[in-house]
Amino acid sequence: MDLLAAFAAALLIGLSIAAPVGPIGLLTIQRSLEHGPRAGLATGLGAAAADAVYGALGAYGVSGLVRVLVAARVPLALFGAGFLLWMAWGLVRAPAAGRVAPAAPARNGWQYFAGTFVLTLSNPATIVSFIAIFGALAGRGALASPGLLVLGVFAGSALWWLALSSAVGRLRERFDARWRRRVDLASAGVLAGFALWQLAGLL
Repeated sequence: MDLLAAFAAALLIGLSIAAPVGPIGLLTIQRSLEHGPRAGLATGLGAAAADAVYGALGAYGVSGLVRVLVAARVPLALFGAGFLLWMAWGLVRAPAAGRVAPAAPARNGWQYFAGTFVLTLSNPATIVSFIAIFGALAGRGALASPGLLVLGVFAGSALWWLALSSAVGRLRERFDARWRRRVDLASAGVLAGFALWQLAGLL
């Protein structure tokens, strides 16, 4: 497999992992509506960076660390569920804005990035997916350039979050305070549902 094809395959992997609707997607939509596309993009890029970390573990075959993460599935799942519930509670308690909120300051962007980075890393099932995917690519000779694959995963994931946050950000002025409040409450409910589903998986 040549380098361009390997990068394209990794980019598609990043897109396919980021695109399904989940807690990160909901947070990206909610923050893009509330604080603008930059806030949504910072949220998504945190997940993209975590995807790249897990992609690196799969591509470089860091088997010892992989075993540690898999063995720590229960505490990581508990942490992730607690973090989701905390964010859901924050959305429920947030006051409804009377007008479109100003763009989030840069420091909040870094907070959004760090929060979703940690949240994505707390899901060890992600690394299992990367191990399976990169195992398949190894059979085609793609792992001769693991760094390029990691870059492709990050680029694909980041491309999805850029498209999503930009699209939602363009629509934010069409949502009045009542509709933004509904989005907040719906996002809180779904985040809490994901948290409970993650806890139920431990049983």
